[in-house]
Amino acid sequence: MSESHTIPTPAFLALADGRIFHGQALGTTGHTVGEVCFNTAMTGYQEILTDPSYTEQIITFTYPHIGNVGINAVDMESDHISVRGLIVRAPARKTSNYRAEQSLETWLKNNNIVGLADIDTRALVRHLRDNGAQNGVIASDDMSEADAVALANAWQGLENKDLVGQVSQKGTTTWQQGTYQLDEKAFATPTMKKHVVAFDFGCKKNIYRKLSDRGIKVSIVPADTSAQAILAMKPDGIFLSNGPGDPSAVAYAVESIRDLIQSDTPIFGICMGHQLLSQALGLKTFKLKFGHRGGNHPVKDLTTGKIEITSQNHGFAVADDDVPASVEVTHRSLFDNTVEGLKVKNKPIFSVQYHPEASPGPQDADYLFDRFAQLMK
Repeated sequence: MSESHTIPTPAFLALADGRIFHGQALGTTGHTVGEVCFNTAMTGYQEILTDPSYTEQIITFTYPHIGNVGINAVDMESDHISVRGLIVRAPARKTSNYRAEQSLETWLKNNNIVGLADIDTRALVRHLRDNGAQNGVIASDDMSEADAVALANAWQGLENKDLVGQVSQKGTTTWQQGTYQLDEKAFATPTMKKHVVAFDFGCKKNIYRKLSDRGIKVSIVPADTSAQAILAMKPDGIFLSNGPGDPSAVAYAVESIRDLIQSDTPIFGICMGHQLLSQALGLKTFKLKFGHRGGNHPVKDLTTGKIEITSQNHGFAVADDDVPASVEVTHRSLFDNTVEGLKVKNKPIFSVQYHPEASPGPQDADYLFDRFAQLMK
């Protein structure tokens, strides 16, 4: 499967601080604005691009060669592309994988995604690491560089913006599908023994699959569902999902979680769910300089001393300057010592900042789903 060769269309990235990177258009022609960040994963570009946690962001892939395995329906982490745009060094001009159903280029065009290729992504990432993630504009139309910089500066950004409300589903649905089995070319169909109610803050599908693999039927509810409505469903456990944006802008979910903590129902949170649970427990969150995004982040489990290599995707983190006596920090990042996990003492409640479901990434933390299932027994 290969793309027809056409004359490249010039394109550029304009950052809010005035830095310009010139390259060639990828995907559809036009312009897009978002927060420019980077991901260090070497595989899983489709899963990353469809992760709702990347809503209103422009992804820069540090791995240079992107697109070589194409796109297929099975590896989607949501029903659509979540990013505002993407930036790559060298897009694959030929797709070489038996599971591919279409090429990356075709997929981007069909979904009206503006991208940029053939720039020095190493220079861009170094700039973002030194100066922090910032607003940017990719343009491959007739927009001038000056107008692009002005648009980047005028855009609101992610702080204090409720993106969870934008991506959360509107009604209640049920999930009973396990993980995909390559040999059988089908999703597993586990026998359901327990029932979990999951807040949809922008959840990845593989999280639901990991829960289902353990015999857990998942009822998925909107982010603004009340604690009373959830407890009325008589769940064996409550799950707090990942999601995009600033946790401080999702006060309605924090209020519900604060009420749910008073019950004896086991609670497990991942990423945004971890941050919202932390706020409900009295901790604060803050914006990281350039975020944690990739599949190679080392985290130390303080309770066992073991090191896990984890998949991560977050631009905000939990502050640890005023941890309540009822809360124990259980995991820390070995990159910057930020909080990566916590639990409530004497209650079946815990959360992690990273992504144990991976997709993409290592499987080191898969045991956390087993821990949640055990708490429900």
